[in-house]
Amino acid sequence: MTSSLETIRERLRRFADYEATGASPLYEHLAAQAAADDDVASLLAAASGNDAQPTLLLAAAHRLLQAEPIHPLSRYYPSLGGLDGPDTQTWPLFREFVLDRAESMRELVTTRFTQTNEVNRAAVLFPAVASVAKRVRGPIGLLEVGCSAGLLLGMDTFAYRYQCDGGEQVSAGPAKAAVGLHCALSVSEGAKFPTLPKKMAVKARVGLDRSPVDASDEDELAWLEACVWADQPDRVRLLRTAAAAQSRWRPELVTGDAVDDLATAAARVPEELPLVVYTSHTLPYLSEPRREDFVAALRELAGHRPLWWVAMENYEAGLNHVLPGRDELAYATTGRSTLSVVSFDGRRMSAEFEATAVPHGQRMTWSAR
Repeated sequence: MTSSLETIRERLRRFADYEATGASPLYEHLAAQAAADDDVASLLAAASGNDAQPTLLLAAAHRLLQAEPIHPLSRYYPSLGGLDGPDTQTWPLFREFVLDRAESMRELVTTRFTQTNEVNRAAVLFPAVASVAKRVRGPIGLLEVGCSAGLLLGMDTFAYRYQCDGGEQVSAGPAKAAVGLHCALSVSEGAKFPTLPKKMAVKARVGLDRSPVDASDEDELAWLEACVWADQPDRVRLLRTAAAAQSRWRPELVTGDAVDDLATAAARVPEELPLVVYTSHTLPYLSEPRREDFVAALRELAGHRPLWWVAMENYEAGLNHVLPGRDELAYATTGRSTLSVVSFDGRRMSAEFEATAVPHGQRMTWSAR
């Protein structure tokens, strides 16, 4: 089912006002202009339902511009070597570029999905996953739902540096790592940031995605790069570094639905391993009924094996089912993701609120005691 033009315009406005503002001047400008331009906004209408997100429109344009790097529009794209910030010519050039390639744009938004395999999200997920590993006192198996290329499945191989408000630095992960992640860290009053390990024993790495990406394929990797916001070239470089490092710990990627094929993917993790399922900005792409189905599928799995769910998600996009009554955490209000650890006693759930973080993991506020 396609989204109405009004829904798309509202998503573009919200993206400009809440997600891109202060983080991406280029995408804030383009999304705000697209929200007021029916011809451009309608290009996204070809995508279905919750897939019709501003990031998909912008990624499709980015991918086409990758193929034409000498186009004048590229001077506003630092990912392609551009040095100019948004000005009066940016929108006219963008509008002309995408409308002249309307057929190609529609093909991309109908055949591709937003796959922001943002490696730095591991800096937010790692403390929560490590806390589960500490509880079980042994090796764990990882299952990432909505894994894209599965780059986050190597989180135990990454080095982490958390820069605290007072100037102190907290390090974690192996000292010598190909991928190094940084995260600004605030700790709420009364909270305590956990002691993080240098090593975490991961014995299985499985990813589930409706369209897994082979990061060793240059064309597929180019799409992942196109999904990165074009005026954040450091994220592109990090993506490339993680993709190159993945050859050392190649995960098993399963093609399938987040709900219907969850048990099949989980079965790829040996039953003797405690299973840590994690998601990061996956639930917004599911309809509300399917989010409920996803939680129900986790409960069903937990009835058969030890299982935890580590979620870095918009609060209202599913966490409200397991952590009710915390509307102050709503992404629509805070612009931040909520990090929670959901444990299961049989099919009974218990959720612990850990932290809030910016969507791409560069800053986090730890709240757990």
